[in-house]
Amino acid sequence: MRNGIDGLMQGGLESWLAGQADMREGARKQAASRWAWGVALALPVLAFLWFGPVIAVELRLFASIAAGVLIAWWGYRPIDAARRAIKIGINSAIAAHFGVSYSHEAEPGAEFAAARDYGLVPGFDRSRFEDRWHGALKGHDFNLYEAHLEDQRGSGKDRRWVTVFRGPVIHMGFGRRFHSTTLLERAGKHRKWMGLGGASDHVIFKGHRLDRVDQVHPAFGDVYALYSDDQVEARVLVHPTYVEHLLRIESAFEAQELRALFARGDVIIAIEADNMFESGGMNAAADRDNAARAARQFGALAGLALAINQNERGQVLESDLPRSDDFS
Repeated sequence: MRNGIDGLMQGGLESWLAGQADMREGARKQAASRWAWGVALALPVLAFLWFGPVIAVELRLFASIAAGVLIAWWGYRPIDAARRAIKIGINSAIAAHFGVSYSHEAEPGAEFAAARDYGLVPGFDRSRFEDRWHGALKGHDFNLYEAHLEDQRGSGKDRRWVTVFRGPVIHMGFGRRFHSTTLLERAGKHRKWMGLGGASDHVIFKGHRLDRVDQVHPAFGDVYALYSDDQVEARVLVHPTYVEHLLRIESAFEAQELRALFARGDVIIAIEADNMFESGGMNAAADRDNAARAARQFGALAGLALAINQNERGQVLESDLPRSDDFS
């Protein structure tokens, strides 16, 4: 398989993108037409509101702003549809390049419920999921999608939606059998009462107690904390060399935090990061850079997820996927 952005583009993506020129131009023209018609229809109504019968200024302002927002939204819809079509085409080609499948829509499964139950993601009032990459990597079931979680804050006129988590959730079969539940998180997240006395010696999730696992390597405990219901198995599953891999993931995406859960023979990883895989755009000249960026993002996540996986002998698996820096 040809690696890098050249192989990706020459593998059919370049010619497919060239064929989207008419679609892009059609979307631009349709958007411009909608904006022109919207303004033409709104102006007489707004003129009547402002220069006709006496109407409260607040109502006039509200109607004017609402009309502007509605016209902008109506006109932008063709462009948004075109951007989404380009994004799906590029990301599908990237997925095929890595041997998996891509779909823009995503529905969370049992892995997200587990991530929520064990604190990998915070509480939220509404959620949205997209950009699902799924298939098999080196014989392991692999599922990755982006989650956008929001919480409603304030009250009355101050009520607003606040993003509490945005980033990829990764779920894959682990490389060795295990029966315990083990949580890996940044050190210091769970503190003893009033934050005194260092890290908590245990955590409880829905009645399930996980005890702090003392690590053999002192440097590990300075960065990550480990909790499990099986001390011996936890030390086999998670060892100090994982710190390097996990820090590389956080560094690659400027992630705020990474958390991992080992449960029921699977590993679930949640990474707080910015919106990713946004490869679609209206500027054809930026297609190559957009595709390269999305490929780097997915390649780094997939490769590092494999790197912290293990085979039956407990050896860390090395990824034979195209390297993410091939897409630089």
